[in-house]
Amino acid sequence: MSYTLGDIRNVCLLGPGDTGKTTLTEALLLAGGKIEACGSVAKGDTVSDFTKREREAGHSLYPSICHLDHGGIHVNLIDTPGYRDFYGRTLAVLPAVETAAIVINAEKGIEQDTRRMMKAAHDQRLCRMIIINKIDAEGIDLESLVAQIRDEFGTGCLPLNLPSADGSAVVDCFFQPEGADTLFSDVKTGHTQIVDQVVEIDDELMELYLEQGEDLQPDQLHEPFEQALREEHLTPICFVSAETGAGTNQLLQIFERLMPNPAEGNPPVFLKGEGEDPEEVVISPDPDAHAIGHVFHVEIDAFKGKLGVFRLHQGTVKSGGQLFVGDARKPIKVNQLLKLNGGDHAKIDVALPGDICAIPRVDEVHYDAVLHDSHDEDHFHLKSIDLPRPMFGLAISPPSDNEAQKTSDALHTAESEDPSLSVEHNAALNEVVLRGLGEMHLRTVLEEIKDHYDLEVKTAPPSIAYREVVVVLDFLENRSQVHLAQAAQHDFVKRRVVCD
Repeated sequence: MSYTLGDIRNVCLLGPGDTGKTTLTEALLLAGGKIEACGSVAKGDTVSDFTKREREAGHSLYPSICHLDHGGIHVNLIDTPGYRDFYGRTLAVLPAVETAAIVINAEKGIEQDTRRMMKAAHDQRLCRMIIINKIDAEGIDLESLVAQIRDEFGTGCLPLNLPSADGSAVVDCFFQPEGADTLFSDVKTGHTQIVDQVVEIDDELMELYLEQGEDLQPDQLHEPFEQALREEHLTPICFVSAETGAGTNQLLQIFERLMPNPAEGNPPVFLKGEGEDPEEVVISPDPDAHAIGHVFHVEIDAFKGKLGVFRLHQGTVKSGGQLFVGDARKPIKVNQLLKLNGGDHAKIDVALPGDICAIPRVDEVHYDAVLHDSHDEDHFHLKSIDLPRPMFGLAISPPSDNEAQKTSDALHTAESEDPSLSVEHNAALNEVVLRGLGEMHLRTVLEEIKDHYDLEVKTAPPSIAYREVVVVLDFLENRSQVHLAQAAQHDFVKRRVVCD
C-alpha cells in the first residue's frame, strides 16, 4: 500500500512484563492482515520475539519493530521489553513515536512499572493511551480498575469503549452516542464524558456544543481531540483481549481515526551544538526539506549485518542516496532501505518523513546517531533521554591473549548498540568492567557476544581498588577561662592522610 505522511501512525506498546504486549502485537498484525494466524509466546513463534534467545526465555529482550496497513493507514508498531533489566532499551524507542500505549494486565492492575512507563511517556511529551488487556480473565473487576486508573493518573483517563455485557467483545463509546449493553456504566454516559472532556479545550467548540444541545460529529471533534492528547487533557482507555482478539479491530479503528499522525503529535526536541547552551532547532515533517533521521535502535542480523533502525523526522531518503552519520565528513551510501516486521525485512525505494525504516550493513551507525544529507545539519542531536544508569558490573577478560582485541571490539560494539550499557577500563587494576541494569541484562549481552562473535568471555565480580588510609587522632585541650566552673571541654580532630 502506498501511503503519505497523514496516513502514518507510530505507536509503541509499553508496560510491565506479562501484560501481553507481544500477544497483542500478534492480534493487531492478524487484524491488519499482515499475518494469517497468531503465533504464541509459549510456542516461540511470534513475529516480534524472533530471536533464538527470546524464544528460549519466553519474553521480549529487545524492542521489535513491526508494521501493518489497515483502513488506509500505515501503522508502525513497536513491541517493547517489560522486564526492568531492559528498561533502557524500552525507553530508547520513545523518540520514534507519537503515541505511547501503556498496556495494563486486568488481573494485576496498576503496577510500579506502569507508573514508570506513564511518567517516561509524559517526560517525552508523547500522546498517551491506556490499553487494558486480558478482559476475559476470571475474577476481575474492570470498573474498579478504571476508577483506580483515574485516581492514579487523573480524571482525564476516560474509556473510548467498554466491555460488552458478557465480556466477550467491546462496545464503542465515542463514535456512537448510544449502543449495546455493557459490563459496567453505559455507552451514553461514556460518550458524554469523552465529548465533555474534549470540548473543554476549545472555547468556540464548547459554545457550539452548548448552543446545539446535541452531540457533535466526530469530524468536528478531531482537531480538539488531538490537542487534548498533546496537552495530556485526555488519556483514552481501551479494552482488549489479545488472546481472543476481542477489541483489536476497534483498537485499529482508534489508531486510524483518533491517534495522531506525525504532523499532529508533539515534535521531538532537536538541538544544535554542544555544551551547556545548545540551540533548539525546528524540525518539520516536510518531504522537500533536508533529511534528518534519528537512530533509536541497532540490531545485528545474520544476513543483513548491522541494522540501523531510524525514524525519519524530516525530508526524504531514497535507496541509493547518501547520508552523513553525526558530524562525519564522509557520507555513507544507502544501498538498501528496509521495512521491518520482526525478523523479516522488505525493501522499499523511498522513506517518507514520519516513517520508520532501517539501513543494513553500515558499521558507522550507532544508537542515538543523527542521519542527515547536508552539512547544514552537522552538530544536530536529539535532546537526551533520562536513561537508567548502569550499575551492575562484571569484570570481563578474554578467553585467551590471542582474542583480547576481538573481545575489546565486541564489548565496544555492544556498548554502541545498547543505551544502558557501559564499558569501563580501570587502569590501576588493568581490568575491564561491563556494566548494565542487572544480572539478566548482562547475561543477555554476553549471550549476544557469544552468538555473534563465537566468543565466550571470562567473567568475575569487579575488583575493589583499595587505597591505604592513615588516620591520625589529635587531642586538643581547650580550657575556657570564662567558664572555669564548667567541666573541661575536649575537642577531637581527625586528620586523614591518604597514602597511595
